[in-house]
Amino acid sequence: MRMLVVGAGSTGGYFGARLAAAGRDVTFLVRQRRAEQLRKTGLQILSPSGDLTIAPKLLTAAEIDSPYDVVLLTVKAYGLESAIEDCARAVGDDTIILPVLNGMRHMDVLAARFAARNVAGCICKIASTLDDQGRIVELAHFHELAYGELDGSRSSRMESVDAFMQNAGFDARISPAIGREMWEKWIFLASLGAINCLMRGSIGEVARAPGGLAFSNAILDEVLSVVRKVGVAPSDKFCTFVRGQLTDTNSQLTSSMYRDLQQGYSIESEQIVGDMVERAQRAGIATPLLSAAYTNLSSYSARVSR
Repeated sequence: MRMLVVGAGSTGGYFGARLAAAGRDVTFLVRQRRAEQLRKTGLQILSPSGDLTIAPKLLTAAEIDSPYDVVLLTVKAYGLESAIEDCARAVGDDTIILPVLNGMRHMDVLAARFAARNVAGCICKIASTLDDQGRIVELAHFHELAYGELDGSRSSRMESVDAFMQNAGFDARISPAIGREMWEKWIFLASLGAINCLMRGSIGEVARAPGGLAFSNAILDEVLSVVRKVGVAPSDKFCTFVRGQLTDTNSQLTSSMYRDLQQGYSIESEQIVGDMVERAQRAGIATPLLSAAYTNLSSYSARVSR
């Protein structure tokens, strides 16, 4: 099995490097500047699970000459359109696309550009970032990829993907409910991002502030009301877990969107919060707090783009 990892940033670089170090056939699709950096320094990971440096196999878009078995799509959501064009020649009739983007809008975009059969469900759980030297820094001791057919079946092609992923230095599993897990991840990210970014603080800082717990609970309730109407309803176990995560007065938890905002970077506000607000409006569901967060984030994004 041959895998093309689209992007060698903090997510794609991490999982791709672990797979390559375990002897799997992995190539990274990168822009010229990143390619030059990686050829000079190697792809480096600093991690509680063990540091790693590899000499990665690299391609730029113009160098793709045949389809791959699997395309692991790891770009930020606002880079999806350009990434699709870059990797289009790597997608054949039988190629499996595993997208680990946030939100759900990308699933429709990919199915429209290629074919529904090309797109499988996938989520990752990792806290990582790139430092100023281009090294991948894993911030916490969890790293998981889950994948599966969107109809819940256990296909032979997913069995092959699972065999490729196993024993590569991270947790990997086939999920029979990958669609629900993708919606659950979006619930968590939309709620976490809205809380952090609108209140400009970690979960614990917001929870300890006057009215903070009520605010965090209300944000989550709004998001849950939308997903239960327009998406796949989350499990009761997940709802209990995520409410505890978002109201922990001792938590230092922040979203990557909030960390990007603090650094003055572009953010995924449209895909994580905006798309949730848009779906709520189409379904006639009021989301005043989530809408306020989206307005705030849109104002920031417009300023950054200028």
